Amino acid sequence: MAGRKSIASAARRIPGGLTASRNWFLFGAHRKRLTMSLPRHPRGGRYFEDFSVGETIAHGLTRTVTQMDNMLFSNMTLNPQPLHIDAHFCATETEWGRPIVNSLFTLGLMIGISVNDTTVGTTIANLGMTEVKFPAPVFEGDTIRVESEVASTRESRSRPDAGIVEFIHRAYKPDGTLVAECRRQAFMRKAPQKG
Repeated sequence: MAGRKSIASAARRIPGGLTASRNWFLFGAHRKRLTMSLPRHPRGGRYFEDFSVGETIAHGLTRTVTQMDNMLFSNMTLNPQPLHIDAHFCATETEWGRPIVNSLFTLGLMIGISVNDTTVGTTIANLGMTEVKFPAPVFEGDTIRVESEVASTRESRSRPDAGIVEFIHRAYKPDGTLVAECRRQAFMRKAPQKG
């Protein structure tokens, strides 16, 4: 069985617009399952070498947001904004007519949903988040699904055992409404070297 690096290198050299998503590969318009999967961290995360620029990961986890989520998050972060916690205020003084979910909860949920398929056990640190947007509100009862695109990768200049992966995370309601988006730079472990 070929090693991780040779599998990834061979996959990138295959003509016909090959892209990878976990152990699924797209050959043009045809999706095929790769019979051998790349080794992952024992917790399930992917290593730096396992990400390909342009790859989009549709995360299987979804989450329905509750009133309690919004109340607890707003209270734990000492945010007294009535837009999030006061139903009467929202019904009488806002265009929404009901509380909207705290946008920082939405941001955290979006990134949290992505972790299981990408970085669990393999992230050294988050380096930053940029271009954070909330184009539509989230309300109690909305179910959120997430996709992550690999925007760029580069090896670390200071650590030969690590690299930086930039993700574009996007969160959607079931009807396809985009509710959140951000670029996140993750400092990632490389796969352990055998030998």
